[in-house]
Amino acid sequence: MPDKLLILPGDGIGPEVMTEVRKVIDWFAAEKGLAFEVEEDLVGGAAYDVHGKPLADETMEKAQAADAVLLGAVGGPKYDKLDFSVKPERGLLRLRKEMDLFANLRPAVCFDALADFSSLKKDVIGGLDIMIVRELTSGVYFGEPRGIFKEGNERVGINTQRYTEGEIARVARSAFELARARNNKVCSMEKANVMESGILWRDVVQEVHDAEYPDVELTHMYADAGGMQLVRWPKQFDVIVTDNLFGDMLSDVAAMLTGSLGMLPSASLGLPMANGRPKALYEPVHGSAPDIAGTGKANPIACILSFGMALRYSFGKLDEAALLERAIDAVLADGKRTADLMQAGDKQPVSTSEMGDAIVAKLGELA
Repeated sequence: MPDKLLILPGDGIGPEVMTEVRKVIDWFAAEKGLAFEVEEDLVGGAAYDVHGKPLADETMEKAQAADAVLLGAVGGPKYDKLDFSVKPERGLLRLRKEMDLFANLRPAVCFDALADFSSLKKDVIGGLDIMIVRELTSGVYFGEPRGIFKEGNERVGINTQRYTEGEIARVARSAFELARARNNKVCSMEKANVMESGILWRDVVQEVHDAEYPDVELTHMYADAGGMQLVRWPKQFDVIVTDNLFGDMLSDVAAMLTGSLGMLPSASLGLPMANGRPKALYEPVHGSAPDIAGTGKANPIACILSFGMALRYSFGKLDEAALLERAIDAVLADGKRTADLMQAGDKQPVSTSEMGDAIVAKLGELA
């Protein structure tokens, strides 16, 4: 049976970058015999325009049945005045919550051809390859009580940081398993010096390590110090595991080490399904960028690399994922750049579709 892939292009530049992903999917089907049953549906503002909600129940059912979901981006100024409950971003949050995608994988990889593009020195950034594992379905973004309340004569905003041992343990296991396939090092980040949830986080991560992963090197670091170390010497890290709030911030810091959000994919993984594969959603880190939608300026590489992560983590196609990454590296080495990657002295940027075509052509050359 072919693998089921649900594609949700979304809003803004989402449909444009997803068009280039479809070219890559078609190439792997034609040249490598990878059979995908691909279905496309709506999410975010595009879904609201049709259904009056950012994710239809039927689409949610398709996502639950798919081997992997590939999403483009959601949101845009057109939807800014909508009620919070139906904003485009709620569609993405519903996918994450109902699929129980608790482990968010955010790689930060510096391609050789872009080592000079980062704001950090080349010797600091060159060869960077780290992975941040962010807990995605609990913590301060979901804890209760939450809201804006009246207290006396003024309003007060409340959000609650809450974690169970089980929630911490399962994301810790994800990080340790990843580390075993990489350089066998995990750094756990929290704020155990000022937060009780941080004390529990540190204790549970250590307990899981000692009982199940003693072969993996484990260190602990306060999250604020971790942010400092990421911009001081990021190559000291291999896998970083952290909670929802700190993971949100630290992964964006790590993202800019490479110079452009247009280069960064992500995966959100859950527990294994009946076929042994994890529930999975793959998406680029960048947003919908409505200001450049329809102009051909969007960089499709992050979305293409997100499909590469699907090849690796959902479909077990490690060689094919590596081939795709080599093709992208080679295209960049050839000097091809989308608008977000241009520097002084560079030639005319290539368009979104030209970058996709170049990657497909390079796949053919390398294969």
